[in-house]
Amino acid sequence: KRLLKYLTLMLEIRIIEEEIAELIRIGKVKAPCHLCIGQEAISVGMLANSRKNDLVFGNHRSHGHYIAVGGNIKKLFLEILGHPQGCSKGMGGSMHLVDIKSGFIGSAPIVSGTIPLALGAALNSSLKNKKKITYVFFGDGACEEGVVHECFNLAKLYKLPIVFVIENNLFSSHLDLNFRQPSNKMSRFGDANLIKNFTVDGNDVVKISNIINTQSKFLKSGQGPIIIECITYRWLGHVGPNQDIDVGLLRNKKSLNNWKKRDPINRLYLSMLNKKLISTNQFNLLEKKIKDKVKKISKSSLKMKFYGTPYHEKFVY
Repeated sequence: KRLLKYLTLMLEIRIIEEEIAELIRIGKVKAPCHLCIGQEAISVGMLANSRKNDLVFGNHRSHGHYIAVGGNIKKLFLEILGHPQGCSKGMGGSMHLVDIKSGFIGSAPIVSGTIPLALGAALNSSLKNKKKITYVFFGDGACEEGVVHECFNLAKLYKLPIVFVIENNLFSSHLDLNFRQPSNKMSRFGDANLIKNFTVDGNDVVKISNIINTQSKFLKSGQGPIIIECITYRWLGHVGPNQDIDVGLLRNKKSLNNWKKRDPINRLYLSMLNKKLISTNQFNLLEKKIKDKVKKISKSSLKMKFYGTPYHEKFVY
């Protein structure tokens, strides 16, 4: 049952991202969109079993986090289309998502911008003994910002219930990690701050899930924080629907194809198939059901008329 939940959520994220990519290609979406195809296991592994009162902070590439924690899909599409009924009233677009009801407090495109906000939320939880866990997602590039290391230090000093999730996809925009850092292991910053840390295959949803499940008691008992570094690779470029295999010295067709063999969705599906936990027919039906649902949401979102609100009257579209 748990594996089927993971498979369904990862498929949902993948299909939503593919639909958004298509809307960008045909010119229906104008706003910049950073898509997470290939990285679905991190969002799902970390958040599929989170509690409703936990707090989640994203970054510029947060569609997957928003969906995994239970964000409203229709409101996501409307937000990306700039509609006032979007999750941020159409004012934020792809990179400023929020769904307080689901525990997704917000995302922002400023590199490392949400990390001190998440730290403050974790401090609040600790001071008021709320037993909440705060999750904050950021990439390897954010580890090069000073505020991140200040947050690591303070989180450890006060033993805050916060999970720093590093989505290490080996590139910051177009620049390979090996040209920016003396080591490609970002969890080493946990060692420097005496923070319990893990480096895990970011394309293995079960391993990610097992780590956070086994560490939740540690976090809630006032012994946190923890750092979980997930090694992964984005299939599309830094922003938009293209693969960007012609930029950067080490991002090329061969490396992308090698990483596609580690597709987190296909790995889980084949493993479940091998253990007779799902059939090919069941998987195909599940995939079709999700595709039909997402396409229906996309079409209905495009048809919704925009009349303007007090929020939008100040702006010219």
